[in-house]
Amino acid sequence: MTAPTAPSVSAPSTAVAAAGTTTASPAPTRTSGAVGTPHTRLEGRLKVTGAARYAGEVPFAELAHGWLVTSTVARGRIRSIEAEPVLAMPGVLTVLHHENAPRLTPGVGMMGPDATLQVLQDDRVPHVGWPVALVVAETLEQAREAAEALVVAYDAEPHDAVFHAGHPGMYTPEPSRYVLPDSDKGDVEAELGASAVVVDEEYTTPQEYHSAMEPHAAVARWENGRLEAIDSNQGSHAVAQDLAKLFSLDAASVRVRSEHVGGAFGSKGTIRPHLLLAVMATTVLDRPVRVVLTRRQMFSLVGSRPATAQRVRLGADSDGRLRALDHEARTFSSTVHEYVEQSTRHSRIMYAADALRTRTKVVRLDVPTPAFMRAPGWAPGSFAVESAMDELAEKAGMDPIALRSRNEPEAGPVSGLPFSSRNLIACFDEGARRFGWTDRDPRPRARRDGRWLLGTGMAAAAHSAGTAPSTASITAGADGAFTVRIAAADIGTGARTALTQIAADALGAPPERVRVKIADSDFGPAFLAGGSMGTASWAWAITEAAAALGEKLALVDQIPAEGITARADTSELVSGRQPRESNAFGAQFAEVSVDVASGEVRVRRMLGIFAVGRVVNPLTARSQLVGGMTMGLSMALHEEGIRDTASGGLANADLAGYHVAANADVPVIEAGWVDDPDTYNPSGIKGLGEIGIVGVAAAIANAVWHATGVRHRDLPIRLDRVLTAGTAIENGGAVTH
Repeated sequence: MTAPTAPSVSAPSTAVAAAGTTTASPAPTRTSGAVGTPHTRLEGRLKVTGAARYAGEVPFAELAHGWLVTSTVARGRIRSIEAEPVLAMPGVLTVLHHENAPRLTPGVGMMGPDATLQVLQDDRVPHVGWPVALVVAETLEQAREAAEALVVAYDAEPHDAVFHAGHPGMYTPEPSRYVLPDSDKGDVEAELGASAVVVDEEYTTPQEYHSAMEPHAAVARWENGRLEAIDSNQGSHAVAQDLAKLFSLDAASVRVRSEHVGGAFGSKGTIRPHLLLAVMATTVLDRPVRVVLTRRQMFSLVGSRPATAQRVRLGADSDGRLRALDHEARTFSSTVHEYVEQSTRHSRIMYAADALRTRTKVVRLDVPTPAFMRAPGWAPGSFAVESAMDELAEKAGMDPIALRSRNEPEAGPVSGLPFSSRNLIACFDEGARRFGWTDRDPRPRARRDGRWLLGTGMAAAAHSAGTAPSTASITAGADGAFTVRIAAADIGTGARTALTQIAADALGAPPERVRVKIADSDFGPAFLAGGSMGTASWAWAITEAAAALGEKLALVDQIPAEGITARADTSELVSGRQPRESNAFGAQFAEVSVDVASGEVRVRRMLGIFAVGRVVNPLTARSQLVGGMTMGLSMALHEEGIRDTASGGLANADLAGYHVAANADVPVIEAGWVDDPDTYNPSGIKGLGEIGIVGVAAAIANAVWHATGVRHRDLPIRLDRVLTAGTAIENGGAVTH
């Protein structure tokens, strides 16, 4: 039988990547036109019909179920675990704890040695909710009943679990890949002294939780001498690598898959205890074991955004030109592992100032270790800086947009590096036009609708938009179709669909002829879905693989039955570029109404305009931006983790007590973008999964000030905080909160 003719692929070519030093393949000259066209999610029907299986739903023969037991004290030691009575209960297969659990290799972790991964390794208890045992049984109900019957005795020790700005023990963290060094440019004190207008205020943000709809879940099994796991995560290859290290296995003997993920926001970016416990149990029992965290356990075991206390000092000339910007951010981490929220990132990139200083301080508490959460650092930092800029505009008698435009930097304010692109002014202009900003009366308390005071506010947004090394392979099949394999993750963003469009353009083929397989560690290294870097990184690898495939296909007339495969690795291409400040930018606008009698704040409308490079799929891109803006509204008005001083535990560790914005809270939200050509990577893509949340809380807080004349510098803007200032508002007082 004659093999089919080789399908047409865009001719490969090479060129020097823009602003770089390493040869890379540019986007093909002939495309399918898929990129830039709205496209519904390829897996959408599977999800809405329930056919898509998540990690906690994949069936296995002889599946056993694990139920996690967590500590009830905030600090201390385990005195005893009474496992024998539990082992005698119906269906119970084993009780794993620190005295009998498989040993783990210490010093493993994506961000350096991470002791949060050393579960069931000793009797130490570092916080409420720390894993102390895993009960495994034939059914989930049996495992839960037995876990709740397990008696654990502790020797409790005094604990310190509540953060505040003046907390003793604050220290400056050491710079690392994940911790920016403090910065100093110019003489801040001298410039403040010479400024005509000065703002010096403190802003706080509370602890916030990811609250993804899908709980963290994993099933693990040994199959033909190989460890296989289906896990809910943001990067299957990185998780597999850490899993191999932790259990002292050859990397090739571990496979992790994560085909469907029901939300993550950073909480599933690294390996988590549920997967480790599933692997321990399957190793002991030699049968598949599933472990799913409860909603309450997710509040203590998968990270959170830590609370911050930030002091921002701004000094400007009478015309609004910044002479000084000083930003000190204080936050907390745990006693187990250092995580540092980088809240000064926003101030390091946004505005030109003669003198600029940033400082970060951390204190270790007896609490769960914080983690990356959507726009880590950028979200809380933007609330402080953008609120302070609004206060500066008020004092200087300037329009808030004019003040920000007045201080546009020509290069990175701290790094001095050129921007890959920076189209923030266009975002201001387009946003102001669409929002009707020029019709705004700048005076506070100037508009009323019955019992409601009305106000509008805005803020600038930014987020890093880099790329990281990734690998991809593409197979041209004998049936005329192409199969792309890449260990990318789709955490609800529409990445699977976007990558199909990108591959179709790179191959010059219609999307219907492209099959994209993702989230399998066997596909090789690929950057995780995080840092707004996923799509840009994966797109580069797919484009390179398409070019390599084109070279192979040019040498043959027919495709053999097994197909022809080409593989690409962008490690050298990414590292060979000249450094740039690569960021996405945006402008956030909000209108609010405030009932000072009840304290209720209602957001009436929101608009975000962004500069996010090349937009692959307008449909899912807008969805991501609107989702981020909704999360920012939730941050502004609702979300607040409250820790009990006496117990050290979270008082509202469920979705009844920890309120996130629901349909009734969210108005019509519009999101759009401006043209933003960026050739720093060949795809021209800037990640947009996180920038939507940045600046929203400040825009809403600034709108509340415009409505009431009262500044809210502490999030969330709760009813009681509005009520405290209610009498003064009605009397026209200048109260701050």
